Amino acid sequence: MTAEAPLAPAVSYGRLIPVTVHFDDLDALGLLHNARYPLMVERAWAEFWQEHGFRFAGDWVAAGDACNAVKELRISYEAPVTAPGTYAVHLWLERLGNTGLTYGFRFCSADGAVTYAHGSRVLVRLDAGTLRPAPWSDGFRAVGRELLRPAG
Repeated sequence: MTAEAPLAPAVSYGRLIPVTVHFDDLDALGLLHNARYPLMVERAWAEFWQEHGFRFAGDWVAAGDACNAVKELRISYEAPVTAPGTYAVHLWLERLGNTGLTYGFRFCSADGAVTYAHGSRVLVRLDAGTLRPAPWSDGFRAVGRELLRPAG
C-alpha cells in the first residue's frame, strides 16, 4: 500500500511544491544554511518539469529543453528557517522569451502564508552541440505559459 503525497495548497498564480528541510540542512546555528535555499528551489523546479516530461537523463542532445544554463540568480532572505520539517517553494514565470526565461520563487511555509526567502533566476536554453542560445520547444512554452504571473 502506498500513501499519496498531500496536495499543495492553491496559490493564485504559479505552483506550490512541497519540500522537506532535514536536520543536516541546518547550519551550526540551527538555521537553514543559505546555500540550501537555491538547492531546494532547483529540486522543486526539477520536480515540476519532470511531471511534464522534461528531464535530463545524462544525454544533452536528448535533454532538449532541459539543456539550459543559469545566467543570473538573485535571492533575498526574509526570515530564518529554524527547524526541520515540511515547507514549500512557490514557483512562477515572470518572463518567457524565445531562448530564455525568468522565473520567480518564494521559499515559504507549507501553506504558502510565510515567506522565508524570495528571488528570481534567469535561464537560457542551449543548443547541445554549440552551447549557444536555442529556442524553447512549443511543448515547453505551452507548459511555461501556464506558470506566467499575471501582469499587474
